[in-house]
Amino acid sequence: MPSASTNYRTLLRTSGAAAFFLPTAAGRLGIAMTGIGILWLVHARTGSYAAAGLVTGGFAVADALAGPQIGRLADRFGQTRVLPGALAAHAGAVALLLTGAVPDLAAGVLAGATLPQIGALSAARWSALLSGGHTAALPTAFALEALANGMSYLAGPALVSVLGAAGRPGAGVLLAAALVVGGGLALAAQRRTAPPLTGRAERRGAGRALLRPAFLRQVALGLALGVFFGATQVSVTAYAVGRGTPEVAAWLYAAANCTNLVGGWVYGAWRHGGSPRHRQAVAAGCLAVASLPLTFLDAPLAVGATLALTGLAVPVLLILSSVLTESLVPRAVLTQAFTWGNSASAAGSAGAAAVAGRVVDAGGAHAGFGVAAGAAALMTVLAAPRPRRFSGSPGAAG
Repeated sequence: MPSASTNYRTLLRTSGAAAFFLPTAAGRLGIAMTGIGILWLVHARTGSYAAAGLVTGGFAVADALAGPQIGRLADRFGQTRVLPGALAAHAGAVALLLTGAVPDLAAGVLAGATLPQIGALSAARWSALLSGGHTAALPTAFALEALANGMSYLAGPALVSVLGAAGRPGAGVLLAAALVVGGGLALAAQRRTAPPLTGRAERRGAGRALLRPAFLRQVALGLALGVFFGATQVSVTAYAVGRGTPEVAAWLYAAANCTNLVGGWVYGAWRHGGSPRHRQAVAAGCLAVASLPLTFLDAPLAVGATLALTGLAVPVLLILSSVLTESLVPRAVLTQAFTWGNSASAAGSAGAAAVAGRVVDAGGAHAGFGVAAGAAALMTVLAAPRPRRFSGSPGAAG
């Protein structure tokens, strides 16, 4: 796809773009490795999956709760001032975890609470860099962000698992921390592309934008997308194990992940026209329709092909959510707004894993896929454009 390559190359040739995007790519890889790295490390130390799951869950919850607060500080004081402190605290928390100087759960919670949301910081930089006459390139920039995330979560867990299986789980956690801290410090050093600080007058009342229904719908959509992810992961594993072929799960995950990358790549290269909200509704509807066959299909090839179809829609939803978030909130709270979306997705995924597990125990893998399909249907409702209220003037309705 030469046109796609040209679009992305042109975007990265924008002055200062590659200099901040490449460090964030390293940081994202580290973030994708951290959670599963903690799982491997604590299990190797205790021999208990329950203990490892508890620490990993504490890390994820702390990350979801503290992420928006770090984003808020970045909006208020600037990325270059906030990042070094957060990264130093994260490095200290990982050191405590590796040395066992404090209980594993406490160290895991500290590591999650100090993990900077590098993806949100990068998205905020794209918004600042492409402001003015270049806003039409934002969907391509956010598609590049989605591709970086997809590649990180494809490669990162695999790399940590290789190190863990080789008997070096601590090396996985250490490497993850090195990538997060190194990428974050390199990002902080890029002062020229850091979003400009807003004045006191602009900050006054800006937080109220985070309570507007239009933005809250995007957060709710992120939560529902997280439910879709969590329920699908549990259901795929249950499906493969239930057939007596647990190795099939890896191929099914790969089918969805690979088309996820393809969908994001193609959408980023496409010339975008029309309303992002309408496109988001269409993407959510396509995901809902594509998910329904999973509730009754039995053949692995058919299940894999259906998961591949769902993978095409997911990155489009993520990209459009970023585009709409950028347009809905003022710059004074933009980083915080991006982190709320990420946190909602993480919370939805964690909660759905527990709920879907109970549903699968009661009704099998197909029932678990029903939870994922229900989440996709909810996304369709949330993304549907709202009719305008009639105001008595021509063209007010529609």
